[in-house]
Amino acid sequence: MPAPTPPLHLAAEDESDLKAISALVQDAVLTIADMAYLPKARRFALVLNRYQWEAAKPGGRGTRIRTGLHIDNVLKAESQHIPQGSKDTILSLLALTFEGNADAGGTITLSFSAGKAIRLTVEALDVALDDLSEAWAAKDRPEHGEG
Repeated sequence: MPAPTPPLHLAAEDESDLKAISALVQDAVLTIADMAYLPKARRFALVLNRYQWEAAKPGGRGTRIRTGLHIDNVLKAESQHIPQGSKDTILSLLALTFEGNADAGGTITLSFSAGKAIRLTVEALDVALDDLSEAWAAKDRPEHGEG
């Protein structure tokens, strides 16, 4: 059996860093209850079950790991097509993107399947990813249709 992949602890302070984190969290799953906007702390936090793309072998099922992701300097949070009253709804994260403005701030968009999204207005780009658990065998390897 191969050695486990070491846990990741990453930070993003610019758009290229965020693209790397986005690739690592692609196909992560979570529930609405796994997310929180903390306006006084200016933080948006999520705990998700991340597919370990960095450890995936061709043809294998791969592994998932519990991962924390937090975005700081958040001034405003908006959601699209996410039912706030349904905390057990499962979301599949597709990507994190950043659109900067003239200052250091801008908008971070968390895009989920089925047209769901969260849009965060940030004063500055400050994102951190930390693996929190041991990995476990994934039920399936995520697949993406050709398009």
